[in-house]
Amino acid sequence: MTPRETEPDSGGGHANRPIGNSTIVAYPTQAAAVLPITLKFEEVVYKVKRGAKGWWPSSSSPAEKTILDGITGVVCPGELLAMLGPSGSGKTTLLTALGGRLRGKLAGKITYNGHPFTGVVKRRTGFVAQDDVLYPHLTVSETLTFTALLRLPGSLSRTDKAHQAQLVISEMGLNRVAHSMIGGARGVRGVSGGERKRVSIGLELLVDPSLLLLDEPTSGLDSTTAARIVATLRRLAVEKGRTVVTTIHQPSSRLYRMFDKLVLLSEGNAIYYGPAAAAVDYFASVGFPAPIDGVNPADFLLDLANGRFHGPLAHIGLHI
Repeated sequence: MTPRETEPDSGGGHANRPIGNSTIVAYPTQAAAVLPITLKFEEVVYKVKRGAKGWWPSSSSPAEKTILDGITGVVCPGELLAMLGPSGSGKTTLLTALGGRLRGKLAGKITYNGHPFTGVVKRRTGFVAQDDVLYPHLTVSETLTFTALLRLPGSLSRTDKAHQAQLVISEMGLNRVAHSMIGGARGVRGVSGGERKRVSIGLELLVDPSLLLLDEPTSGLDSTTAARIVATLRRLAVEKGRTVVTTIHQPSSRLYRMFDKLVLLSEGNAIYYGPAAAAVDYFASVGFPAPIDGVNPADFLLDLANGRFHGPLAHIGLHI
C-alpha cells in the first residue's frame, strides 16, 4: 500500500510574513517578536548499519536498515503538525532529525525558511524530550528561575531573567503550583504528571523559541490532562505564531481534531501527509473507508499503519 500525498503544502510566502495580532512572551528588555520559521523536509532518508563487529567478524559488510524512507512535508508558523504511527515507525527519529540532533547517515533536505540548520536556528528551537528530566526537590518556580539564570543571555539582569521565568509560569498555567515541589522521585510527593510536563515545556519557552519540537508530550497522561497539553500547544502555535511539531502515540478523537497537519508513518514510510481533517476521506478515496461513522480517526489510521485493515470490525481489534 503506497497512498501518499505527493505535493506538500506550499508555505513559502507565509514563512516571511509577520505574524499579526500575536502576543508573545519575549525577554523583558527586548521588543522583537518571534521570528516565523517555516520548516520544510524533503525526501528525508535515514539508514543505520545492521549489526556490529563481534567475536566472529564477517567478511561481508553489515547490511543497512532504513529507518526513514523519503519523508516529505512542510510546517508553517501558526501550525501544529502531529506525527502518528505505531511503535518503531520512525516518529522520534524524524523529530530528532528536524531538531538537528540526529547523527549518522541522513539524506534528503531539511530547511528552515529555506536555509539549512545553523546555530541561529538552534538557538530558536525548543526540544522537549519524552522523559521529564527535572530535579524533584526544587519547586516549579525555582526550576524555571534557575534555568532562566543559566540559559538566558548575559545581557539580561538577574531581575529580568527571574521576571521571564514568572511570565512563563503564567503562560503555562502553573501559578497555582508555583511553590510546590516537582517531586516524582521515590518518597517525594509533588505536582501531577500533566503539571510536570508543562514545566518541561516551560523550560523551552524560556528562550522564546520559534520552532517547538515535542516527543510524545501526552505519554502516560489521562485523556483530560492530555487534552490540556495539546490545547496549550495549539495556543502556542496559533496565538504566538510558533511552528509546533509533536509525535503522538494514540490520541483521542478530541486531541486529533486539534491537529492542523498529520504525517502518518509506517515502518519508516509516510503513507499520508496533509491536513489532519482530510486523512480519513483521503484513505476512503483510495479504497480504505472507515468501517463505522464516528470512529476515532487516530485508531483507524493506526490500524492502517499496522496493516490491520481486514474487515468491517478491524478498528476494534476483531480481525476477519
